[in-house]
Amino acid sequence: MPVLLLYFLYRGLRNRAYWESCAQRLGFLPRSLRQTGPGAIWLHAVSVGEILSSIEFLKGLRGEYPRTRLFVSTSTLAGRALAAERLASLTDGTFYAPVDYVWTVRRVLRTLKPSLVLIAETEIWPNLFRETKRIGAGLAMVNGRISDRAFPRYRRFAWFFREVLPAADCILTQTDTSRDRFLALGAPPERTRTAGNLKYDFEALPAPPDSPVVALLARVRPERVWIAASTMPPAAPDDVDEDDAVLAAFQQLATKYPALLLILVPRKPERFDAAAKKLAASGIPYLRRSELTATATLPRPGVLLLDSIGELGGLYGAADAVFMGGTLARRGGHNILEPAFFSRPVIVGPHMENFQSIADEFRDARASVEISSAGELAAAVDRLLASPDTSREIGRRAMACAEASRGASGRALAVARDLYSSHLPWYRPSMPWFFLAWALSHVWIWGARRRQARGMANRRELDVPVISVGNLTMGGTGKTPCVLRLASELKLRGHQPGILTRGYGRVSPERQLIVAPGENMRAERTGDEPQLFIRSGLAPVGIGEDRFAAGAVLHRQFGVDVLLLDDGFQHVQLARTVDVVLIDALHPFAGGRVFPIGRLREPLTALTRADVILITRSDFTHLDAPIQHQIRQWNPDAPVFRASIKPQAWIEHRNGRRHSADAPPFQRAAAFCGLGNPESFRRTLQQVGIPLADWLEFSDHHRYGPRELQRISWQAQTNGADALVTTQKDAVNLCEESDDLVAPLPLYWLDVTLAVDREADLLGEIERRLGKARTYGFKAPQS
Repeated sequence: MPVLLLYFLYRGLRNRAYWESCAQRLGFLPRSLRQTGPGAIWLHAVSVGEILSSIEFLKGLRGEYPRTRLFVSTSTLAGRALAAERLASLTDGTFYAPVDYVWTVRRVLRTLKPSLVLIAETEIWPNLFRETKRIGAGLAMVNGRISDRAFPRYRRFAWFFREVLPAADCILTQTDTSRDRFLALGAPPERTRTAGNLKYDFEALPAPPDSPVVALLARVRPERVWIAASTMPPAAPDDVDEDDAVLAAFQQLATKYPALLLILVPRKPERFDAAAKKLAASGIPYLRRSELTATATLPRPGVLLLDSIGELGGLYGAADAVFMGGTLARRGGHNILEPAFFSRPVIVGPHMENFQSIADEFRDARASVEISSAGELAAAVDRLLASPDTSREIGRRAMACAEASRGASGRALAVARDLYSSHLPWYRPSMPWFFLAWALSHVWIWGARRRQARGMANRRELDVPVISVGNLTMGGTGKTPCVLRLASELKLRGHQPGILTRGYGRVSPERQLIVAPGENMRAERTGDEPQLFIRSGLAPVGIGEDRFAAGAVLHRQFGVDVLLLDDGFQHVQLARTVDVVLIDALHPFAGGRVFPIGRLREPLTALTRADVILITRSDFTHLDAPIQHQIRQWNPDAPVFRASIKPQAWIEHRNGRRHSADAPPFQRAAAFCGLGNPESFRRTLQQVGIPLADWLEFSDHHRYGPRELQRISWQAQTNGADALVTTQKDAVNLCEESDDLVAPLPLYWLDVTLAVDREADLLGEIERRLGKARTYGFKAPQS
């Protein structure tokens, strides 16, 4: 750590922008990247080259998983700037990758909660690999490569890589040679295969017409354009400085081509100023891209110094010849595929070790021009500029070579799809709380088992069948909308349903309350969720801890022939005919561990008791497959259904007036809620296209006081909202005169319903079990 901090200090003194990255490198990501549940995909692409080569792959991921959060990390300042610019429409956030300490990696994993971590090329970090697998997320390396130059160094540490590489679920390499090298370092043969190079899937898009560089070319109208791309400084004192070599060649060519334009593009941003000084010292007319104005011009012959990030790729189409830097200096070369996709001839030096397979393919196809020294550069450029037919033919062969090897993105996407569908990670809390929480969770499990054993020993059975709707987790999973939906459908099928609920948080002296459908009763007396059942008018409601007694009264007074037990999975003392268990797709299994490590009420083994399983909010994620994979480990037989929350209407709180969910009577709202899973409300608002001026979360079942509502309204007005929106459950918990307290802002709540895929099959399964119970005299199956 002291060495790392000194390194940060050194980098920060050289470039003040580096200071801004330090917090993220230590695992402190912005709050905007924090996720409430698993399911995200994290791609690490170390710098500019990896980001550019991953764009088509990222497009595939976004198309495959439009509802999944997609994050990209990078290690360099230039890579971060390019990612922010080029990936804004593809990703949900970009950040600096953490240094490879356990605590920094764990902090990032807890923030992003990825189900899948993808590593581009050859970033082999032991703690990142180990911690990713410890939480149960998928891990894959894509576009892997080990160059001729790097392999001897890697092989010296084969003992180290043998402990790290087996953590990867899959390693996709660019070439067979790279695959053999990964195997030599200890990669598992059955999980390592050649998939091609992502860089071959580059989409050649010309610079936009409104680009200042395009406008400059239109004004200057050069007769010939030569691009010197990604030029590098010497790797050793006796090595070539490619900027010097390019400028010397330009001065030789300028006498023959008086209208020549050179676009000089140093590889590293820190080389921009040095290149400008060289140009000034040589007396060559030049213009910096950063100083380009709408009326700027440039004498010919002249040089445009492209001191920007991310523009080069779109300018290759304007070139008559391209020299690829990093190939004269002993730097291992750079990617020549981008100019090839524009059918442009590329000149390379002797050093293409980092892209050897590409260099070999182009050489065999005579699709590039090779030189052995800086002295040959001017002559090679001259041949291409002087003979357009030769230039076009070499460019045509270059494009054919590049096109023939496409498809790596599709193969990487297939691997990502397989891993995403089979991995559902668990996230552990930070140390040292974990150890205390681990001990407390075992106390909780012990107590829950004792309560369950007592409940089973004293289990009682009503004279009508009972459908229990419950879950395994603390917090909301959509039980209330599910009970209401089942009550509505059972009525349509000729049943007389009743609803049993505990009435959490009610203030009432009665041990139990029996409420007729639609009866007017204050929320404080019943609890907030029972109010939703009562106001629906669908069924009579029995409220109380003794749900057997409440059910008996409902049966006697209202003649109900089926009872819906709200939040009843752990209430085993009442026998039930059908156990419907809900799993929230936004936060399935609540961390996979029992409270307080996670948010499970009981271990996942309890899924064996479920008769029907319903995955709610499934339209917000793509986690159905991994959730079902986890379910089947504990319950191979229960039918699994998917459900989503569908907005019905905006209800004006003051007068009950209904407005279409798709046409709200406001422009920009401030939202507040007190739910077990507030993220579900946020996603629903996003789904109906509500722009949020403010977002406030409160604890589940929160009751809103007068001053609190005034503060909420004031803050919303300050942030530019023209309305307040909330949920029906929260509307029940508002104090009296709430509309006057939040004035002048109007208050609306969102009416929603539960939509179940294959609903007829779900109801048929329930009816089948109800019919079986009637056949056997309402005897509920014993767990």
